[in-house]
Parts: sequence; structure tokens; C-alpha cells
Amino acid sequence: MKTITVVGSGVMGKGIAYTCAVSGFQVYLNDINEEVLGKAKNEIFALLDNSFQKGFISEDQYGKAKEHLFFETDLGIAAKDADLVIEAVLEKIELKIDIFKKLDGICSPETILATNTSTMSPTEIGAQTSRPDKVVAMHFFNPVHKMKLIEVIRGLETSDETVRAVKEVGERLKKETVEVNEFPGFVTSRMNCLIGNEAMNMLMEGVASAEDIDKALKLGLNHPMGPLELADLVGLDTRLRNMEYLHQTLGEKYRPCPLLSKYVKAGRLGKKSGSGFYQYS
Repeated sequence: MKTITVVGSGVMGKGIAYTCAVSGFQVYLNDINEEVLGKAKNEIFALLDNSFQKGFISEDQYGKAKEHLFFETDLGIAAKDADLVIEAVLEKIELKIDIFKKLDGICSPETILATNTSTMSPTEIGAQTSRPDKVVAMHFFNPVHKMKLIEVIRGLETSDETVRAVKEVGERLKKETVEVNEFPGFVTSRMNCLIGNEAMNMLMEGVASAEDIDKALKLGLNHPMGPLELADLVGLDTRLRNMEYLHQTLGEKYRPCPLLSKYVKAGRLGKKSGSGFYQYS
């Protein structure tokens, strides 16, 4: 594995591209929106500068990462020489399938195609390609450069060789991996969505304030971040899409809290929009 292409330059795509670059890979970050891609480039380079200045990465890592990071709007150029492609776009199955079909025609037959989905089916996505054995889910966590876990989700046709290869990439990224047999929501998203949704229901019912709900879970259950803080960080629109998918596939206990739906309709999407369960400057 030498070259990794990341499709989608949102929060997760930026984080994955940065982490791969400082770990010694040549990285192409692709997005169809040139303005969004330019913003991602500036933010990644700012993070590189900050990480180097604070001693989190060496001078060699810093220099090579800047040299080996490329930003490209043309998916054909970005992905044609990739050993691994990691898709990190919105949690919409139709969008992901469309991208994987395009990648299947662009990439070498040996290229592994991974989705960073937190809930959706690598089996369904892989079935739309000519290489379902080389399709897998690699679920990274936000912020990617700090979080230590990657969930590796095996689809029905995913080969042992593919799973081994992406686990080796995880090791090079200095991450721990867990292997999961595909089921909606995998391990972490099923648990996280339930906890977050119950916190939202408690807030809606007036059980406690957002601050006190989060404080109770951080200090009482030793969670590093409260569930409402985390939902704001992930994006309430993203969380709603995840909940809707889990409700559809796993049943009534995953019905999205009405307050979550109301906030998304109002444009209160969390940290990225400036307000969610909390206000952000």
C-alpha cells in the first residue's frame, strides 16, 4: 500500500487524508466542489503546521506529508493509481453506490474500495461492483487524528485478504482495529445512537438540561464526551440520517427523537452550523 485516495473532503475526509499523509502514504483528496476542496486543503495544512509546532509530528513527517498530499476534483485522476480508496461522503446509500460504480471502472482490479460509513451495508455497496471481495467498510472516528479505533466491517463477499490488508493499513496509521461481521449499525453506531437518542428524549421531556445530561454521563459513567456534545460534533443531520436508517432496518427502538428532527428542520445542525444542543461562536 503506497497510495490512498479519499473521496469527500468533509470533516471525516479531511481527517482521514491528514492521518494517512502523516503516516507516510501518498494521498489524493477528492471532492467535486472546488471551493470546499480548497477550504479542506487550508485546514489540513493548518493542522499540519499546528501539529509540527506542538511536537506531535516530526519534521520529516511534516515535510513528507505536505509533499505527498494532492487535492483533485477529477475522480478519474484522483483514483486511477490508488491502492486503496476510502469513501467519506454523506450517509446516503444511493450516493455511495454511485461513487463505487464509478470507482470500479476507474481503479485497477486489485484496488480495495472502502466506505467510511457508520451504519450502511458494505455488502449492498459491494454488490454494485465487479469486485465485492475487495469492498469493505473502514469506520473511522472523529477527530480521526486523535481517535484510536477503526471498525473493519466485513461484507458477505469481503475476502480474508482484503480484511488483512486494511488492518495492516490501520496499524500503519497507529490505530487499533476491531473486526465486525456486517449488521446494521455495526457495534459502535448501534450503541452510540441509542445513548444519544435517549439523551435527546430526556432533554425533550425536561428531565435535565443538556449540560447536566452530558455532565452526568461524563462523570458518572466515565464517558469522555457527553452524548449531546458528541451529536453536535458529528452533525445533527448526519445523526438523523443514521437514526432513520437504523429505525428502518432494526425497528422501533431506533425511532429518531422528535427534537432531533425539529433541530435539523430549523438548520441547527451542531457545531458546523454554529448551533445545535449548544451554541458555538
